[in-house]
Amino acid sequence: MKNVLIIGATGTLGSAVRKELLKTTDDQLTLFSRSANRLNFDSDREQVIAGNVLDDNDLDKAMNNQDAVFVALSGNLGAFAKQIVKAMNRNNVKRLIFITSMGIYNEIPANVGENGNLRYNSVLQPYRDAADVIEDSNLDYTIIRPGWFTSGPIDYEITKKGEPFGGHDVSISSIADLVKRLIEDNTLYSRKSVGINTPQ
Repeated sequence: MKNVLIIGATGTLGSAVRKELLKTTDDQLTLFSRSANRLNFDSDREQVIAGNVLDDNDLDKAMNNQDAVFVALSGNLGAFAKQIVKAMNRNNVKRLIFITSMGIYNEIPANVGENGNLRYNSVLQPYRDAADVIEDSNLDYTIIRPGWFTSGPIDYEITKKGEPFGGHDVSISSIADLVKRLIEDNTLYSRKSVGINTPQ
């Protein structure tokens, strides 16, 4: 059993990871988001914290006694990543799993759709900013770079940083499965940035 903090718990991926961990593990979950107090939750296995990721006090409260932190946010991800890394260091939490996006390293090949790369798509800059912050940290991190979300079954392949991205989409259930595996095994893709996609 591990204590897992989900930052962005009410979003699409946060909800999917929460469901997967409740179903297939005995982990204890802390659900963190601005609207977390609207959640129906299992008081035996979950606690909720309605907070702001840019507030040190909110983050410190959420980080207390955690074994792993999963982050799935949108917005100013560079600033969010800085706050989260600092909070993890303050609270001596090492394992971070952080969702960014495919294309942040210009790794999407032409056959998948290179116009999805950062060089053509400035929307990805906050995702790259976050990755740079995390890679510069001393945390035991894994950065996940998913393709476009689909509702398909668990079926995925992994590409590592420096390798061409393998495909343009991936199921939400596949991402949740990978996150569960990363929480279970701290050595899996430790200090790596990995792409995840449905095999072509």
